[in-house]
Amino acid sequence: MNAIQRDNIMSHIFFQPTWLDPFFRLPLAPFAGGYLLALCLGSSALLCAQNAAPQNTSDTAAKEITVPTENTVPTTDSTGTETITFANGCFWCTEAVFQQLKGVIRVKSGYTGGSTKNPTYEQVCSGNTGHAEALQVEFDPSKIALDVLLDVFWHSHDPTTLNRQGHDVGTQYRSAIFYHSDAQRVAAELSKKKLSESNAFGSPIVTEITPFSGFYPAENYHDDYYRLNGRQPYCSAVIRPKVEKIQKEFKAYLK
Repeated sequence: MNAIQRDNIMSHIFFQPTWLDPFFRLPLAPFAGGYLLALCLGSSALLCAQNAAPQNTSDTAAKEITVPTENTVPTTDSTGTETITFANGCFWCTEAVFQQLKGVIRVKSGYTGGSTKNPTYEQVCSGNTGHAEALQVEFDPSKIALDVLLDVFWHSHDPTTLNRQGHDVGTQYRSAIFYHSDAQRVAAELSKKKLSESNAFGSPIVTEITPFSGFYPAENYHDDYYRLNGRQPYCSAVIRPKVEKIQKEFKAYLK
């Protein structure tokens, strides 16, 4: 399910086949009824459709969340919570991973790091906007440390593959940490340095660590995607193993 094959929709009516190794997803436009997925095992195929998208097309328009400049962004806000933004492949996976952690108050999938204003999902998946699929994570640092979240980030994807996570290929799937404060920058750089020095992943880490500058929330039909669509082939084959891996390795931090 790479950038071109997964979501290069030529119109809001027709669809194109996606990757076939070993299953593929055929997306339809949100207002046209959600996603059609196909699972190919040898000569057999399983097709399933999911009405995940809202009927009100106004819900799908992304709106930018802007923040002050880096130097004026506090580590925590007036409520005592903190926000950090992670990009580590398909945000359906990232959302499902971080939702299960104690101390994580809310998450929101979206787009960041690019130049196009108010991008749509299809535009981002074309690879032409410069945006990454990302997850905005609001957490309570008194209940879960930033270092734990960084650990989960590193271990829930492959930070050594440039602009790629598995079959998802393109700059929109790049590995990146968008920090909201200098303290977050220092923590992210230190954790990356330690992993690099220990050769934890067997190859050089290519993850970007860059200041957060703005965030466009993704269309509402992406919210709670794994929870609502867990039986779909992509969820079963790609998201579930990531979720189960984190459940095993970070058991003490689960809700």
